[in-house]
Amino acid sequence: MKKILNKILPAILLVTLATPGFAENRQGSTNLSPYVGGYVLDKEQHEESRPVFGLRAGYNFTKHLGAEAVFDYSLTETRRSFGSRETDRYRYGIDILYHFMPDNNFVPFIAVGGGGTNFNIPNTPSAESHYAGLVNYGVGLKYFVAPDVALRADVRHAVLVHDLGSNNLEYAVGLTFQFGGERKPVPVAVVPKCEPVPVVTPAPAPQPEAKVEEKVIILASEPQVEEKVLVAAVEPKIIVLAFEDIHFEFDQSTLTPEAKTILKRNVLLLKENPNAQIRIAGYTSASGTEEYNQKLSERRADAVKAYLVNEGVITSGRLSTIGYGETNPAVHEAAPKDLYSPAAKANIRVLFEVIVQ
Repeated sequence: MKKILNKILPAILLVTLATPGFAENRQGSTNLSPYVGGYVLDKEQHEESRPVFGLRAGYNFTKHLGAEAVFDYSLTETRRSFGSRETDRYRYGIDILYHFMPDNNFVPFIAVGGGGTNFNIPNTPSAESHYAGLVNYGVGLKYFVAPDVALRADVRHAVLVHDLGSNNLEYAVGLTFQFGGERKPVPVAVVPKCEPVPVVTPAPAPQPEAKVEEKVIILASEPQVEEKVLVAAVEPKIIVLAFEDIHFEFDQSTLTPEAKTILKRNVLLLKENPNAQIRIAGYTSASGTEEYNQKLSERRADAVKAYLVNEGVITSGRLSTIGYGETNPAVHEAAPKDLYSPAAKANIRVLFEVIVQ
């Protein structure tokens, strides 16, 4: 018996310490309670006290009141005139339980009931094996470690009906498992309603007025373009020198011979002006995807820059490039799929943005 308790009690203690308690001895639940313990017999019965193993099955009519059937077994030893014999002892019956504080983790209870006990002694005259009715009463305790599981301890005083002098004592520990029943509602936290607090956003600090850049657009195909560029470069401003649409063929970034001639003639006008910074801007027609046209416009601007630097027309430090893709078209293309429309040709171009400080 000591070996059994030494194994079971530490496990029960560990569960108790590791698991939070949830009190709920539920109305309408069915319960199963396996247990182990000890059964102490009256000395006049001539049987030894031995370990007991049993099972209780019950039902809670309310959270206070319940009933359960009991069955347990112990292997004892009978000492009579015929000698010592191993004896199988069975106990069975019905108990009524009343639970106190069923809504707490610790739920104490009292129990009273009745039933019978059988002593079967093998290899002896049948008269030595006998039955006796009994009544019992006692106390117990449940400790809930989960909504459906409780640790349990019981102590019962059993009085044999055929001999009021025979007083037996049973003690046991085990578990109770609950199934079904009316669960108490889970409390819902009430969040206080918060009134919205007006947020005052500070007024943005006044920003300095952005400088408006004045642009002068000069077409490379205009007559006397050289004189117009020199006149425009006298005062600080941005000169946009737009070349003819023959600079690039459709879907190409290679300069045509005509484009090279026009580039050399017009950029030479600004070569001797050290204050001029030139940005080469590439454009495309509307045909094709935005991503593709963006990269094509960048390749066109890079092609113009590479030609001017390789020909020694102007130093690389004074040149920068940018691609605008199909944005900011010179002419709206009503039919983007018409690859060679006048509008498409007008948008296949490169512009020079000449910034004069």
